[in-house]
Amino acid sequence: MRVAIVVYGVLYVVIEVVGYQLGQVSRPTITALDVATALTDAFLTVAVLVGVLVAIDVLGHRWRRHLQVQLLEEARRATAEWADPGTLGVRSWRAEPLTPQLALPAAASRRPDHRAHRAHRERSDGENAYADIAHARSADRPGTGPGRRL
Repeated sequence: MRVAIVVYGVLYVVIEVVGYQLGQVSRPTITALDVATALTDAFLTVAVLVGVLVAIDVLGHRWRRHLQVQLLEEARRATAEWADPGTLGVRSWRAEPLTPQLALPAAASRRPDHRAHRAHRERSDGENAYADIAHARSADRPGTGPGRRL
């Protein structure tokens, strides 16, 4: 159906151009050369119109491809930004301190308890090693002797 309409349109343009060319010449003096000139002009007009339509079609396809590549590149960049957003800068609502605050002093270090190791070495094989170590540690802390357990 579409091809038939295009053929009809081309024939209509050819006939109109030929009719216009032959109308410029008086009726009794029409020769075969006048008809050939009219047909040549008509087909030249049709060829130029077809060339313009094909050029528009080709440029349209290239433009669409260019837009698709551009959209694909934008989507790729958006995906890359979404996948790795980087660091987020957050501004504090608090005011900056007027004086710089010093760090807290370091905690005092604990010396290892050598008495528990000594009690472990001094025990005999038949005694309970855990009881010796617990007794040595409880002797270090005030109020936790053998008779004051809670």
